[in-house]
Amino acid sequence: MNLQDLGSKLHEMYFGSADGETVAMIHLFGIKYAEHIRESRESMKAIAKAAGIPESYGTEISKGVKLSKFVTPK
Repeated sequence: MNLQDLGSKLHEMYFGSADGETVAMIHLFGIKYAEHIRESRESMKAIAKAAGIPESYGTEISKGVKLSKFVTPK
């Protein structure tokens, strides 16, 4: 996946989330797409920017990628 693909997926998850679950959706994005994120070699801030969300959420994406070593989505 390239930057635009990752940004599109994150955009869908972020803006499609229920109230109060946006940060959880960012973490889930990091978990689900961790391998693609690592392979893309893009910064977390660049992915957030491509999704049309604040770059500061790059930290939350990073947390999800780190969690992917320990959890799997249901």
